[in-house]
Amino acid sequence: MVKKRKITPVRLISLGYLITILIGTLLLFLPITSKSGKFTNIIDALFTSTSATCVTGLVPFDTFSHWNIFGQIVILILIQIGGIGFMTIITLFFMMFKKNIGIFNRTVLMQSAGSYNISEVGALIKRIIKCTILCEGIGTIILTFCFMKDMNFAKALYYGIFHSVSAFCNAGFDIFGAAGGSLTDYYSSPLVLITIMILIVIGGLGFIVWSDIIDSKFKISKLQLHTKIVLVFNSLLIIFPAILFFVFEFTGVGQKGSFQEFSLADKIFNSLFLSISPRTAGFNSVNLNELTSSGKLLTIILMFIGGNSGSTAGGVKVTTFIVVMANLISSAKGKKDVVMFKRKISTQIIKQSSSLIIAYLVLILVATLTISAVESCSLEEVLFETVSALGTVGLSLGLSATGSVFTKIILIFLMYSGRLGALTLFSLFIVDRNDKIIDEPKGKILVG
Repeated sequence: MVKKRKITPVRLISLGYLITILIGTLLLFLPITSKSGKFTNIIDALFTSTSATCVTGLVPFDTFSHWNIFGQIVILILIQIGGIGFMTIITLFFMMFKKNIGIFNRTVLMQSAGSYNISEVGALIKRIIKCTILCEGIGTIILTFCFMKDMNFAKALYYGIFHSVSAFCNAGFDIFGAAGGSLTDYYSSPLVLITIMILIVIGGLGFIVWSDIIDSKFKISKLQLHTKIVLVFNSLLIIFPAILFFVFEFTGVGQKGSFQEFSLADKIFNSLFLSISPRTAGFNSVNLNELTSSGKLLTIILMFIGGNSGSTAGGVKVTTFIVVMANLISSAKGKKDVVMFKRKISTQIIKQSSSLIIAYLVLILVATLTISAVESCSLEEVLFETVSALGTVGLSLGLSATGSVFTKIILIFLMYSGRLGALTLFSLFIVDRNDKIIDEPKGKILVG
């Protein structure tokens, strides 16, 4: 007798994103969304829909040049759904029509939003919606004001909305056209860069972090351990890489730096932007192909780390990376426990963090090896693209546009995996059929 497989929260979330991607693919495939009035290649439509829903930003062709206003709005809606989560959108409709949210739906929401407490999910969703509207609204106003210097009000408002949503959701999509190349035309506009950076950081902090900061009334002593780790190490992962980018791209370190001709103020702002955007927004204010090798490697590392759990960002997440590093230091010192901010980290969290890092590395290595076998690109270009796809970043050295259908399918899979999380994806296919608790005999092996 065949047992029916229950729809678990993980499977429902995975299916929800897949359905959203397929609906987006159908719309983007149709002639009504392209400027040419012709059907878009189905793989390119699928690639764009996946990139938007998974808030990545990799594109097979320039968003402004290929898609008309309707197509761009479809992409924007997919970004918003993917950024705050489709379950959040569904819950919003439940609340609007005053429908009760059942235990199963609350469990799914808790999984989707990264909540600790199932009873607090409803309140958290309301905060997510309010904070999203507030941040994207303020971002829109500021960016509209900035863009009005180069275009009329209606166009500036549309551009302000699009890029505010794209930045807050850490998507990295832009509609400035191929000539501009993301935000490269605004490399010397501090207000634009600062606004985009703040939106990226707020969106990447995580919904749980926002909620905890509000509940603690901004008192550090009352913050949860997760929030403390996120705020401290997220700040460090902005400051130190920014200093390194300043050194690499200013002096060149044996190569010509990408902004040697910039003013000191432009060097500082663009160094910060280069530090923030790879985690995991996908905007760029300088030509990435002009970065030094050190700058590109540092970008890859930041893309791999990503943002924070329960946020619009991707990557292995800051807390995951920090827990693994803390475990490494603790092991090197010969200590039994991992302690952070006077709190012991559970073995389960350490194991999960290590497994996640390994899962991401396996996916990156396999994808890089496979793509390198079919593309005539350098290892640097392929590795950059695969990490960007899995980290749902969107920064590119050009492979997404020039790659074969086979390469695009691999990148689509990586983007979907990155949005769900590698461990979540593996759990969909790996079923533990052993329900018995067996205490196996211990075995000794040598490591290190």
